Amino acid sequence: MSLTFEHDTPGQRFRALDEGTEVGVVDYHLDGTVATITHTGTAPQRRGEGIAGRLTTAVLEEMGSRGWSVVPQCPYTARFIQDHPEYAGLVQRA
Repeated sequence: MSLTFEHDTPGQRFRALDEGTEVGVVDYHLDGTVATITHTGTAPQRRGEGIAGRLTTAVLEEMGSRGWSVVPQCPYTARFIQDHPEYAGLVQRA
């Protein structure tokens, strides 16, 4: 598996691609510099391969490099950040 990641800025979506085929997505809504992550999904036939984790890592790294804070509305992303405290600093505080 050779994953690549694309950021569709106008569509507010990150995509994981395996040889050009979409195998995972992260959707978000951007308000200024606050990104609310609304959905993380993996192609059903590719679940269990670690795609969501690798994609979420890439997404959080990209958002952090842009200076964005994150609201992890998606349960997967919220759990991922709990399990990877190195990303806790990205979370938007109320």
